[in-house]
Amino acid sequence: MSDLYDAVVVGAGPNGLAAGITLARAGLRVLILEAAATVGGGARSAELTLPGFVHDVCSAFHPLGLASPFMRSLPLESHGLRWIHPPVPLAHPLDRGAAVLLERTVETTAQGVDPDTDAYRRLMQPLVAGADALLDDLLGPLRLPQHPVLTARFGLAGLRSVRAVAGRFSGPKARALLAGLGAHAILPLHAPGTAAFALILGMLGHLVGWPVAEGGTQRIADALASVFRSLGGTIQTRSPVTSLADLPSSRAVLLDLSPRQVAHIAGDRLPDGYRRRLARYRYGPGAFKVDWALDGPIPWAAPECLRAGVVHVGGTLEEIAAAEDAVARGRVPERPFVLVGQQSLFDASRAPYPRQTAWAYCHVPSGSREEMTGRIEAQIERFAPGFRERILARSVRFPADLERENPNFVGGDIAAGSQDLRQLLARSLRRDPYATPVKGLYLCSASTPPGAGVHGMCGYHAARSALRREFGM
Repeated sequence: MSDLYDAVVVGAGPNGLAAGITLARAGLRVLILEAAATVGGGARSAELTLPGFVHDVCSAFHPLGLASPFMRSLPLESHGLRWIHPPVPLAHPLDRGAAVLLERTVETTAQGVDPDTDAYRRLMQPLVAGADALLDDLLGPLRLPQHPVLTARFGLAGLRSVRAVAGRFSGPKARALLAGLGAHAILPLHAPGTAAFALILGMLGHLVGWPVAEGGTQRIADALASVFRSLGGTIQTRSPVTSLADLPSSRAVLLDLSPRQVAHIAGDRLPDGYRRRLARYRYGPGAFKVDWALDGPIPWAAPECLRAGVVHVGGTLEEIAAAEDAVARGRVPERPFVLVGQQSLFDASRAPYPRQTAWAYCHVPSGSREEMTGRIEAQIERFAPGFRERILARSVRFPADLERENPNFVGGDIAAGSQDLRQLLARSLRRDPYATPVKGLYLCSASTPPGAGVHGMCGYHAARSALRREFGM
């Protein structure tokens, strides 16, 4: 078996699959080993509640799947993937039946955030107009910006906090919309750099939408696996790796694993200094997730929320900021910020009509054992009276459950690492953040740049590094 493969990839999440595809495209013989029964990592789907109800186990909406240069380079539709676009990417309900929508155009969104119409235009229109060039820098290889003026303009706002950028707005709608987008950073909203998450997600909503994969997020992973196999690659599931000694001989090994798993698997092969660097890697708060089988759509008080794939439930900027600040301080919020997905409204394959699925999670301290189901459902009930009466069944996942299903999610951290500015810059400014001091050993998980999201760029860049260093390509 020692001469069967040029490269071995450990982990078949989107980044591991992307690494395998990139290596196989270069003509290498590649093996991917996956501990679970199916490929996908954070991109899986399953019947979690009742038969016939398909739920996304982790990731659910995929603007980066359409924006990623790597994903766009693949014939995924020919391998079974079909994207579905909800009419509106995002809704954000407020009290008394009001709501603000992130719509597909800047102008329609701006019209909905009066009195901040002009301020929203000024903030978002330049970014959307230059989005392709900006994404080339943000998702591209480590280098000087290819579009320095645009990237600098983004940085001037993006390096600030959500609270600081929200100072541009005087009305509650624009401020709430920005807060919900920025809370995807899983950081307190006064933290520097949180505005970048809001700007990127808003820009992507206008540029490509927030689509879902027909049949479930698993279809993305399955399509990537199909592309890999079509290039001659081999995947072995139910193949846990506990040591580098478990692997067949090859010239390159790429680990789609977070630093804690890398330190465990590589063991004494790593120099002491590098092992200490891995030990210093910081994980962020966890997630508490609930999936429901419902007897009908969520009864939002603002009916326009039924046009959106994602609904941000948390109220005003001040309320969302309080919830995220509590999590950052190690406390469980009484009124959590809840991210709700209603995929089955737009994908009939998810549930037997007229029944529906719903997907939701909130942020909690790392490893929290606090039961959050009641608080999550109370937040939804606040903006959708009668929601609880629609519930047929539920599936609950604590942070420990998320980590058990995907060991990269340490403490339930679905971003595979704290996304604060200090850590993002530290790992991005290394000469080659994918290569390790061990010859032939590379990291390709979401713990490397450009970070979390189903885009495959971490795996792609790691594979490119291995091709240059190990194979002279």
